[in-house]
Amino acid sequence: MSEVVRPAAETDPADLSGRSLWRHADFMKIWLAATVSLMGSQVSLLAIPFIATVALQSSPLEIALLGTVEMAPFVLFALPAGAWLDRVRRRPVLIVGDVGRGFALLTIPIAYMAGTLTIWQLYAVGFVTGSLTVLFDVADQSYLPALLKRRDLVEGNAKLSLSQSGAQILGPALGGGLIGLVGAPFAVIADAVSFFASGGLISIIRKPEPKPARIVQTSLREEIAEGLRYVAGNRYLRMIAGSTATSNLGTSMAFATFPVLAYRELGLSVALVGAVFGLGSLGVLLGALVAAGLSTRIGAGPAIVASMFITGPATVLMALLPSEAAVAGALLFGSAFLMGLGGVVYNVNQVSFRQAITPLEMQGRMNATMRFVVWGTLPLGSLVGGILASFLPVRTTILIGALVASSAFLWVLFSPVRSLREIPKGAAAPLG
Repeated sequence: MSEVVRPAAETDPADLSGRSLWRHADFMKIWLAATVSLMGSQVSLLAIPFIATVALQSSPLEIALLGTVEMAPFVLFALPAGAWLDRVRRRPVLIVGDVGRGFALLTIPIAYMAGTLTIWQLYAVGFVTGSLTVLFDVADQSYLPALLKRRDLVEGNAKLSLSQSGAQILGPALGGGLIGLVGAPFAVIADAVSFFASGGLISIIRKPEPKPARIVQTSLREEIAEGLRYVAGNRYLRMIAGSTATSNLGTSMAFATFPVLAYRELGLSVALVGAVFGLGSLGVLLGALVAAGLSTRIGAGPAIVASMFITGPATVLMALLPSEAAVAGALLFGSAFLMGLGGVVYNVNQVSFRQAITPLEMQGRMNATMRFVVWGTLPLGSLVGGILASFLPVRTTILIGALVASSAFLWVLFSPVRSLREIPKGAAAPLG
């Protein structure tokens, strides 16, 4: 089915042409909020699986279900959330999402001090934070095109990736050190505080967000169907969705039981794992720095294909870890570096492309549909990984997931995506 690409609305009256977004006051608040919350989240990414693996001595399946429960809301709520978010202002949703996640995380150290912390509470916290993340994530990607001009979207997404890179470089090392210093349950407090700070920064953005102009005369079900048709009917978006979903399926299978391999079978310390993943995330920094330039030099489509190609084999390295800490650390560094580099270049280009070709009034439903598809495979992958690890060696399970992830680039390679030369910046011409 052919798809006529329409330009998103230009809603920012301030002409920032020729000016860096570092001088855009409201964008800087979004950037600082992302930096703070992403830094804090790196602590929980280490701490919560460590609590389940070491403190609670949970089974591989129980540990894998942490990822399933946290990501299940993207399957359950992403589509109605996108339709609803096209009806309301997005900034208040971002604030509530941050504050709510902060309070949910605070229940972990409270329960630990009371001696009542169980794997079931970790599941409950994961489901609540995951549900709020659905609202936040869809609202966040839909809010940026209302804050910036279309020509600034690649720069904006690249700069947001810089905050991601900084968090992934410093966060795991700081998180591992903090866990070693105060214990994993209390380290989670840092993540809660980061969400409160992020919500506060977003609350002081000065630019008024325009009220959705469209008159709602259809049901949520009809609007959800419109979003599904929009993505499925666009030959670029549906192939990007397939590629990202396959990658997420494989990597979630691999990561679901990785704590069992790292902490139990190989006896690696959380400080070592955190430090190595942090150093490996220099690839994220490099990706954020080169993403826009690489798109200009070789074309947006080739950049998307090449970046997805390198992320799958990088996951294979996780299955090859030996018991020697030095060699294991070196392989983990290589894996994290390549996944970070490829992931950021891929996301900066494909997210900017999606935002640029989608009308503002469709942004929420488009992003929600994409999230439903591409993040919906994460809980499935975690569940499959946990089940496989109950019958197969953990290392074999990780390898199977890595091989699935390695096939993800085929979607965009054998599609019109590979022929894209640039992200649309002006009035978009039909893309076939």
